[in-house]
Amino acid sequence: MKIDLTDTTAGKVNKALVQGRRAIGTPAVGMVLTLVIVTDEENAYDALKAAEEASHEHPSRTLVVIKRVSRSPRDRTASRLDAEVRVGADAGSGETVLLRLHGEVADHADSVVLPLMLPDAPVVVWWPVNAPLDPAKDPLGALAQRRVTDTYSSEQPVRELSARADSYTPGDTDLSWTRITPWRSMLAAALDQVVCEVKAVEVEGEEFNPSCELLAMWLADRLDVPVKRSLSSGPGLTAVRMETSAGAIALDRADGALATLSIDGQPDRAVALKRRETAELIAEELRRLDPDDTYASALRFGVERLNASAAATEAAPEAPAASAAQAAPAPEPSAKGEPVPGTAAAPEAAAEAPTTEAAPQERPPLTKRAKAT
Repeated sequence: MKIDLTDTTAGKVNKALVQGRRAIGTPAVGMVLTLVIVTDEENAYDALKAAEEASHEHPSRTLVVIKRVSRSPRDRTASRLDAEVRVGADAGSGETVLLRLHGEVADHADSVVLPLMLPDAPVVVWWPVNAPLDPAKDPLGALAQRRVTDTYSSEQPVRELSARADSYTPGDTDLSWTRITPWRSMLAAALDQVVCEVKAVEVEGEEFNPSCELLAMWLADRLDVPVKRSLSSGPGLTAVRMETSAGAIALDRADGALATLSIDGQPDRAVALKRRETAELIAEELRRLDPDDTYASALRFGVERLNASAAATEAAPEAPAASAAQAAPAPEPSAKGEPVPGTAAAPEAAAEAPTTEAAPQERPPLTKRAKAT
């Protein structure tokens, strides 16, 4: 059932919800939370479809906040609220309200949403696109226990991760982190099968994919080992390779659906590791409303620190050779002007020496050698 309201108020929307429930014969409210989706007109359909599918597992009142762009200065000063109320089969397993905000009321969306929230029920706010840099300080984010963003939809995902780390507040989470839940579970299970010490890790995936960066930061944070981030053509994450004291462990997924788990000394195993839809990701996030401390720890590890540690590890083998070359003493001529062994003329001097008696070799004084080393 759908009820359209033009130039309305939050009070009239509440009355329409009660009217719709009575019309379909379900006056009781059996929903467990309020899901607020903040999006634009372009992405509203996909976000609403994912929320409706997730509502079969989590019956909720879904409030879709769409801020309409005003085309003229006169429209910007005029405030108007249009609503579309959906109940019954048109709203999944809960209730759905589409709120289109015009003019100045778009800057005060929290005053429209607050009267429509379920009493004494948790609140989750989800930004499919254009999430604020500090979700907890956003007027709508301040009303929620959980705030869900998606850095994959931003223009610069890696820079967005750094901004999320600086503004993190308990209750924040990201769908890019939710996407790697199966990877984290599979890698933890693989390490449980082998008694070993992890020495180095390589995470391979497509460029500008924040899930790859988050998985690399999680591994670096939990294992305290160098993690190398390498690029592939995708899709998404393609492989994780770990060098351990018991041999190599690899989880390789080239096609985005089926992965192969390889452990030294054991037969290879096929693992279902398909890329999940947005509805599955939202349903997973709605299962828990407490702060995700593991996500916070991985996020605060930092992309810059991850790249710096990888660069330092690659440059480490070249450092001893460079230092030895710098510490080597410069050749000094002898008192008679003869070349010192080790220079270009040394082989000729060795050839002139008698074969029955070893030619004496001049060495730098002990004090000079000690200073050089």
